[in-house]
Amino acid sequence: MKSRINLFFFVGFLLVLASCGTSKSMHHLPETSQYNAAKPIVTKQSDSIFVSGKNSLLKNKQGLWELYVEGDPLEIGLNTGALSDSLLKNQEHIFFSKIKDIVPSKFQQRLLRNFLKWYNRKLYLNVPEEYQTEIFGVSQYTSHDFDNIAPQFQRSLYLHAAHDIGHALQDLALVGCSSFAAWGEKSEDGNLILGRNFDFYVNDAFAENKIVAFINPKEGQQFMMVTWPGMVGAVSGMNAQGLTVTINASKSKIPLIAKTPISILTREILQHAKNIEEAIAIAKKREVFVSESIMVGSAQDNKAILIEVSPKKMDVYEVPNSDQLFCSNHFQGEDLKNEKRNQLQIANSHSEYRFERMQELFAENPKINPKIASEILRNKDGLKNIPLGYGNEKALNQLMAHHGIIFKPKEKLVWVSANPYQLGEFVCYNLDSIFKERKRSPIVSFQQKNLDIPKDPFLETIQYKKYQKFRTEDDKIDLYLKNKEVISAEFIQQYQSLNPDYWVVYYKAGLYFYQKKEYKLSQANFEKALTKEITTVPDKTVIEKYLKKIKRKLQ
Repeated sequence: MKSRINLFFFVGFLLVLASCGTSKSMHHLPETSQYNAAKPIVTKQSDSIFVSGKNSLLKNKQGLWELYVEGDPLEIGLNTGALSDSLLKNQEHIFFSKIKDIVPSKFQQRLLRNFLKWYNRKLYLNVPEEYQTEIFGVSQYTSHDFDNIAPQFQRSLYLHAAHDIGHALQDLALVGCSSFAAWGEKSEDGNLILGRNFDFYVNDAFAENKIVAFINPKEGQQFMMVTWPGMVGAVSGMNAQGLTVTINASKSKIPLIAKTPISILTREILQHAKNIEEAIAIAKKREVFVSESIMVGSAQDNKAILIEVSPKKMDVYEVPNSDQLFCSNHFQGEDLKNEKRNQLQIANSHSEYRFERMQELFAENPKINPKIASEILRNKDGLKNIPLGYGNEKALNQLMAHHGIIFKPKEKLVWVSANPYQLGEFVCYNLDSIFKERKRSPIVSFQQKNLDIPKDPFLETIQYKKYQKFRTEDDKIDLYLKNKEVISAEFIQQYQSLNPDYWVVYYKAGLYFYQKKEYKLSQANFEKALTKEITTVPDKTVIEKYLKKIKRKLQ
């Protein structure tokens, strides 16, 4: 459920910030004396076009921000920060506005701070100097409103580990991402094609300013990635050699000290690897402190593999004699698949269900092309096309994705979804033409308009309008339950009618009637919830326990 993901992320976020103020690393700064530290001069040509020399940021008609930056690490960082200045400050405020809601107690914050002072003490030693320098450049444009928490650089550095630390301390998956790849006989033209949903939900405001960044570094490969203001790590991207990276959270044992943030490792692979062999070599050099599956696609190799990493092990997984690959949120390779936490993840989460759904949709589509890939990423139904209710995390399209993305590595083509979620247009970009076009004009939109994939027709349906209304009412019922307020029968009836196939609407009604000691009504709603596709085994167990309690009370 979205609230679970929301809570997890912000607890992790608060933890890293709590550690900033007292950690021994708080005064560390990267060595930047060898670089030109002059701050860029940005020209604002309109509310949606900003230029600094050869660097630019512009908003396209679909609402995606297109960023182009080049140079050494400090130049890239400074130009990124200067161009995205207002977006960066706004993004910080989005994060900080949630802290009091998640951990309001100052006493609890102090406890967390003391723990993280120890846990996070060596994080900066595990981030390559190249990326520390870039983060330092970006951090010069962060807000001073939060300097009482930590200096700008430390705050920005530790935010790159918010996912990892929250994941490590709570042993939860941040997101329910799904990704797939096809090549050879399974691809329409025989060339590699990959698709993924980055199901990362903080709140609606967080995803408003998606950035499609095109980066031309002095060292390494030119590359693109989808990101947000202030983030230099990579979660989805492709470089000019046609090498792609995407990440999916998994589970394993938890270490006792912070290591390399996963998004920094994938950024290093994206920038410095040309093929699968080089990607694996880079992954072997770094120690991480969470478990992730990194899907690497390669134009040179015309296939995709998974680099499965955990704090103590690394494995490379590929299906022998196969031309397709799937990844959700559990390990598949021999070295990690049988670990207890991974097996519990398969048994109790929705990871295996989404994995099987991808297999099912591939079986229904013998040849994968970009349009079919977008339809798979946007699919909202369950196995055998059963209705799951909108927002169910068993769906490939959970209606929470930060972005969907499709890669055609050999052709250097990438499609990025515009808001909302992965439902807006998939905007197409050609990396070869983009890095050549920059020599002519810094303010030309990069998209290949003739190759864009239209927005999902679902956006124009009554069902989507009802889902939007459902999300508002779902927040209301959470508040009513928390405060033990009276809820009218009309409200419950309308709430359930907005998303009738989703088990949660009956579960929450059951909770309400249980609070009010109206046990027969509570029982009826819990039993109705059990007729729907419940997201996880623990969720189902909770409902069954309530029903046992009700049975005893009614005897």
